[in-house]
Amino acid sequence: MDGTTAGGATAKRASIGLLLSRIVASITLGICLAAVIGAGPTQAETQAPVVLNLRGDETPETIRRMVDALAGRPVEIRVGGVPTTPAAAPPQEPAGKTKSAAPMPAPLMADEEGLQAEVTALVDRFVDGVEYGTTSVPTVTELPADWERTWQRNLNGREGPTAGWRIFGIVCLALAIALAFRIATARWFARKRQPLGPEFTPRLIASSWGLLQDVATILLALAVVRIARNAWLPENDLAMFALSTAANGAAIGALYIAVGRFLLSPGTPERRIMPLPRAERHFRRLVVYATLTPLIVTGILLAHQVSTGPRPVTGLIALTGLAVTLFKIWWFHNGRYDLATLVLSGSSEPGPIRRLIAAGTAWFYIATTVLLWMVSSAAAMMSNGGRWAEASALTQGAIVIIPILAVGVASLLRCRAARREAKQGVTPMLRAGSAALRASAVGVIWAAGFFVIARLWAGLLLGVSSAQFAAVMRQTAGVAVFAFVGWVALVFLHAFFDAYTPQRRVVGPADEDVAHEEGVPSRLATVLPVLRGVVLGAVLGLTILVVLSRLGVDIGPLLAGFGILGLAISFGSQALVRDIVSGVFFMLEDAFRVGEYVDTGRLKGTVEKISLRSMQLRHQSGQIHTVPFGQVQSLTNASRDWATVKFNVRLDHSADLEQARKAIKKVGLALLEDPEYGPHFIAQLKMQGVADITDQAIVIRLKFTGKPNQASMLQREALKRVYRALNEAHIPFASNAVTVRGGEGGAQTGAAAAIATVPPPTPLAPAAS
Repeated sequence: MDGTTAGGATAKRASIGLLLSRIVASITLGICLAAVIGAGPTQAETQAPVVLNLRGDETPETIRRMVDALAGRPVEIRVGGVPTTPAAAPPQEPAGKTKSAAPMPAPLMADEEGLQAEVTALVDRFVDGVEYGTTSVPTVTELPADWERTWQRNLNGREGPTAGWRIFGIVCLALAIALAFRIATARWFARKRQPLGPEFTPRLIASSWGLLQDVATILLALAVVRIARNAWLPENDLAMFALSTAANGAAIGALYIAVGRFLLSPGTPERRIMPLPRAERHFRRLVVYATLTPLIVTGILLAHQVSTGPRPVTGLIALTGLAVTLFKIWWFHNGRYDLATLVLSGSSEPGPIRRLIAAGTAWFYIATTVLLWMVSSAAAMMSNGGRWAEASALTQGAIVIIPILAVGVASLLRCRAARREAKQGVTPMLRAGSAALRASAVGVIWAAGFFVIARLWAGLLLGVSSAQFAAVMRQTAGVAVFAFVGWVALVFLHAFFDAYTPQRRVVGPADEDVAHEEGVPSRLATVLPVLRGVVLGAVLGLTILVVLSRLGVDIGPLLAGFGILGLAISFGSQALVRDIVSGVFFMLEDAFRVGEYVDTGRLKGTVEKISLRSMQLRHQSGQIHTVPFGQVQSLTNASRDWATVKFNVRLDHSADLEQARKAIKKVGLALLEDPEYGPHFIAQLKMQGVADITDQAIVIRLKFTGKPNQASMLQREALKRVYRALNEAHIPFASNAVTVRGGEGGAQTGAAAAIATVPPPTPLAPAAS
């Protein structure tokens, strides 16, 4: 510190404060951030000149931005370590005037050169910060001696118990009262923490009671420490500062653990609200992180309090900051598959975009951790480093909190929608409305997080003031609102169409002995899936055009180009147009629906899928036929309203037809009364009469009317019961055997004659000698 003036010492102290804010911002993300960040700029804002060290290779734009940031304050500029004449920073120009040398960029047009210069300066500051921290690491060994020297100057404990014993007593008292509170309320909170069901809402309520108990315990212990500190450590010395800092750090670490218990519920998976794989292992890592964090923060703050120079604290910050960053990188990399599973857990069939997001989540967090560490390292060498450190801390907290809030709100709304559907029934409109509500809530959360992050970094990277940022946000809000409305409309329509999409009831060969479902999709349920692609495409295209128009893009040429393209496609694909037009008329006439059995003349089968230009038919043997609508000249629908089935039974000529009619009538009445088959009959089984008389049989015809999709099953059951009833009534069936009738003697004579005509067996001839 040779040649350093009083102002230089003050500036060094300011840089130490900013360096402290870097590590506290990357670790605590909360309470300690405000205290440490506030300490740095407060010292820098004194009237002593601010030292601005220049290497000599900075661009004029970079120097201008630095000087503008220090406007109104005395500045001491050093080039290559040689101080120049102190000069006051250029005064602020009156409001309403624009600097002629460097006009501000338009609200929607970023100053590309200025941004590049700012990024270059940030990289240079990062290199300087890392170099300065590395060279300061060996001086960490001076801290024990500084601590011993400062501790001897304590005002508390000069009479009676020493300051150390007083701190020990306060800690024991706080822990004892917190433990007593836990024991006294354990039974009551244990009842509240039992989830009343496996749904998300009961688990959230049970976990919230546990979080409430943990937070109450932490606040109680912290209050006891504050009260006892004011009574036993009244003097503002190192002992009082050490106790306050350690208590605040321990409270932050305990809050980390409480939030981990709230989300992961170690030991009680039935209460877990975040379905993170290997939750127990991640909670143990969180406990390690939450334990080391208070120790690191407390150590740095105490070192800053007792150190006589900036370098020991700088070295300690460099070591602990790098260690914490490496721990986070290892944690994210080791849990990358768990994070991917967590992202995919909200969907049964995730799409390719969601899979890509799941695969890149861990790497995004790793890259963000490294980038924020670099920014925090560079902040220690900047005049406005406190703002950079604050932005890094809030960004790190936002990228962790925003996804948790979005997933939690979506799960809560999904659970409430499921409970409402269980009570009121599932309707397509209700399901689509619930999906749109979830999308809106999640979108608002993400939009708020994006606004916070953009507000933090816009002024630092682009030099945009609050008024300019407000103007940009007003113009951006118009675009964002239209995009948001279009996205919510797409989610609503997607869920609405999915609710009407018929589900395939058969996977693999169908079992004909099993009764099929009676429900055939309604006409609306048949038409909507056909229009799904058209409607979704139209909404998406309209949203894109509106957003482009709000951005200032002339959409007139685009509309003209699309019109010409549509005409070219219509003239070049006449067969396609014919298929689409024919399909539209088939839909208007309600000729068939999904699930109905149709015959197109050449092909027949059950309609499984209807698209804009064709339909798919499933044959009984399993083949799928794709039939374009333009090739269907006529169509027979065998699944509408009712089906009359007629079949024949052959009886012997000696059968009593009246007795057979009565037996068949009893079978028809029994089928109507059967709870399994009766609801499918429209007209009961009966005998129509004699259909034909042949040489071998009397052919009678049976008839019944039933529901179309159950006709084959009813016919098989009717045949089985008719056969059993006719046998029980001793009514003979016809036979194809031929009976030869004649007189008794004639028969015997004919038999004897037949036997007599049979020649006797011929003896074998002897072998020749």
